[in-house]
Amino acid sequence: MAINKQEHAQWSSSFGFVLAAVGSAVGLGNIWKFPYMVGESGGSAFVIAYLFCIALVGFPVLVAEWLIGRRGQKNPINTFKDVAASEGKSSSWGIVGATGILGGFLILSFYSVIGGWALNYITKVGTGSFAGQNSDSVAATFDAMLASAGTLTIWHTVFMVITALIVGIGVTRGIENAAKIMMPLLGVILFVIVGYNVINGGFGEAVSYLFAPDLSKLTVDVMLAALGHAFFTLSIGMGIMVAYGSYLGREVNLLKTARTVVILDTVIALAAGLAIFPIIFNNGLDPASGPGLIFVSLPIAFGSMAGGAIIGTLFFLLITFAAVTSSISLLEPSVEFLEERTPMNRTMSTIAASSIIWLLGVAALLSFNLWSDFTIMGNGIFDALDKVTSKFLLPLTGLAGIVFFAWKMDQSSIQQELNLSNGTLQIWQIVTKFVAPIAIIVVFVAALVG
Repeated sequence: MAINKQEHAQWSSSFGFVLAAVGSAVGLGNIWKFPYMVGESGGSAFVIAYLFCIALVGFPVLVAEWLIGRRGQKNPINTFKDVAASEGKSSSWGIVGATGILGGFLILSFYSVIGGWALNYITKVGTGSFAGQNSDSVAATFDAMLASAGTLTIWHTVFMVITALIVGIGVTRGIENAAKIMMPLLGVILFVIVGYNVINGGFGEAVSYLFAPDLSKLTVDVMLAALGHAFFTLSIGMGIMVAYGSYLGREVNLLKTARTVVILDTVIALAAGLAIFPIIFNNGLDPASGPGLIFVSLPIAFGSMAGGAIIGTLFFLLITFAAVTSSISLLEPSVEFLEERTPMNRTMSTIAASSIIWLLGVAALLSFNLWSDFTIMGNGIFDALDKVTSKFLLPLTGLAGIVFFAWKMDQSSIQQELNLSNGTLQIWQIVTKFVAPIAIIVVFVAALVG
């Protein structure tokens, strides 16, 4: 039974909400994952596919989750239950909210470990640890970090404490204010690094790599990778946007706000490419070096370039800011649920949720060292958490959410709430009823058989 202890929190302004939503979307997916996926998936071909997919899948699912959250005004589980009841549907739809909360909970456990890597590298790059090192010694430094359970635990703990402190303060004073500070700083750091690249070479090659159309590389695999990333980067299917939507007032125009968030998220992802690839090309490194692009390839460049310690420190600050703005959104659905459904206040709910997540994160980081021999269906704990969320929980939760929105909710009320004309409504329903669900199913099946 829900325990309603106080009036549900609200964002103080539309601007604050936009920054918080963009902060959730702009995380490691943009700064870490997007560049290496571009490198692995054909450069501009991936960018073209990504832009197409984020418009046809990411945008409508984002709007759907916000609208459902705003109508429910509660944690994701109770929101889906209440909205389903108001539509005359089964309360079992609350399971969708539960899987969303679980997805964000599990993702944060290993996401925090990576955030800890970024914090660690701020100090390493800033103190000149990579100066004059070659690829072998830089790779050995990264491997040594992974092999040290103590080092990983310390930085994972620091990252989780930062996240918990922000969330524990509250929606407006904590999450919203953090977004108002971190997002402009993130933009400034990106601008500085891109400006450095314009002056120091490799920029033209990076622009061509990202934006010169090369449809010969637009394969089915590239399309699937782009669709999967478009789904991941907007933080949909994790309960986050349902929770954020629950703090929204009726005066907020969801379509315009979603358009702003999608555009800003995409611009920052492309800017991250312009921050990273010129450094890669200017130093003769491989853009298709995969996940190690950030933690192995770039430190080689930072160690050999003029001003590398400064640029490198700024870069890993950028990574850390992006990680924190996403991690607070990953923690929020769990905290909202505990705050509303238990006698605990927000502070205690935050401590409880973050402590359990921290403990699971310790288990994840131990899979790189002390527990490296322990596997779950052939995967270490870290990889198992990644795969169960990315291959199962996220796509299935997102699919269920858009099906509920498009097939179970009254479409005339949605038309009125989104202020859609009759002609626009027809297009909207085609996208939400057929295009987005089919695309999600295709990605889900492809991930299973891949």
